[in-house]
Amino acid sequence: MDTSESSSTAPEAEDTPSQEKVSRRGRRRWAMDTRPLRRPAYRRLWSSTIVTAVGSQLTAVAVPKQIYDITGSSAWVGYAGLAGLVPMVLFALWGGAVADTVDRRKLLLVTNTGIAVTSVLFWLQAAGGLDSVAALMVLLAVQQAFFGLNSPARNASIARLVPADELAAANALGSTVMQTGLVAGPLLAGALIPVVGLPELYLIDAVALCVTLWAVLRLPPLPPLAATAVRRAGIRQIAEGFRYIAGHKVLLLSFLADIIAMVFGMPRALFPQLAAETYAPYGEGLALGLLFAAIPIGAVLGGLFSGTFSRARRHGWMVIGAVVAWGAAITGFGLSGSLWLAVVFLAVAGIADMVSMVFRGAILLSAATDEMRGRMQGVFTVVVAGGPRLADVLHGTAGSAFGPRAAVAGGGLLVVALMLGLAAAVPALRRYRI
Repeated sequence: MDTSESSSTAPEAEDTPSQEKVSRRGRRRWAMDTRPLRRPAYRRLWSSTIVTAVGSQLTAVAVPKQIYDITGSSAWVGYAGLAGLVPMVLFALWGGAVADTVDRRKLLLVTNTGIAVTSVLFWLQAAGGLDSVAALMVLLAVQQAFFGLNSPARNASIARLVPADELAAANALGSTVMQTGLVAGPLLAGALIPVVGLPELYLIDAVALCVTLWAVLRLPPLPPLAATAVRRAGIRQIAEGFRYIAGHKVLLLSFLADIIAMVFGMPRALFPQLAAETYAPYGEGLALGLLFAAIPIGAVLGGLFSGTFSRARRHGWMVIGAVVAWGAAITGFGLSGSLWLAVVFLAVAGIADMVSMVFRGAILLSAATDEMRGRMQGVFTVVVAGGPRLADVLHGTAGSAFGPRAAVAGGGLLVVALMLGLAAAVPALRRYRI
């Protein structure tokens, strides 16, 4: 009797820890993949992003708020956006070429210092009551020029800090932090302005940038791997980058996938009209806030559960599937008469956008050689910044002609059709894997 009881109870005692281990392994499979954080250099770069992701959004809120306070005109706010976009595009293309010819760590130090100094100047003009729209637009142009120089070097450096099989996870970690900043930063700015005042938002951003400088100082040197240090960064090198893209189909297709998704499927220009008309019964202010917040919130959720996809090796299929899912979700949003259903569809679109960002970024870093990564990231910065702005024009025009819901749903269907057609016509993206 004693023997039988022992034999029957012993396995139960041994099963518990085994089940816990299985449970932990299961959680690791779907939770965020944190393997890149074991690399000290990447961990420093990523940690600095946590601070600056929120800090940069404080300035992003403060500049249009200050311009509107001075002018009382939304048109001037729009002009300011254009003043920042043009230098960012130009310097991102040039900055990508520069990042391929110099030590990227030194370039990051110079550009982060420039961004921090610009933030201090923003604070000084606001604290001094200058009230000059011209000064604000010049500072914004300078800041975005530094950002254009900084972004390609920062993104291209990741491939030197983590192994190839962790690139998707590293991109997921970085993208999650940035998307969290898009949600938390504006909320924090709205809460801080009545308490500390608008000028202090610039100062907080400047202090946060000091953390970035400290992190970059602790990075290892990142000089060019090949004998490219003597090459100058000019028009010829920028043109070489575009020729490189044209000669590598998988890179070209990754850019086209983003252009298709963002130009035809980003409906943010129609959010105000939808909030005022379709979702007015829910309260225009509530509807507008939820519409703008839904995609970033979905992206953050996608990042938190990125363990479900970041270990995938068929990166091309992941991009195709994510863009198709984005288009389908945007179509569902356009057809939704309920605000809450609309928010769910936008959140799903945000998750799909996160997956697309992760694997498009991984393809750019793994398919390009190190001497070309800076220029690839420069073009990537331009595409990411320019696509949604082209979408604003396209959707605004289509919304006026056909109505906002029809424009949104039609754009989503077009994304699905174009992405499936591109994937069928050119197999390079389907076949790409690491």
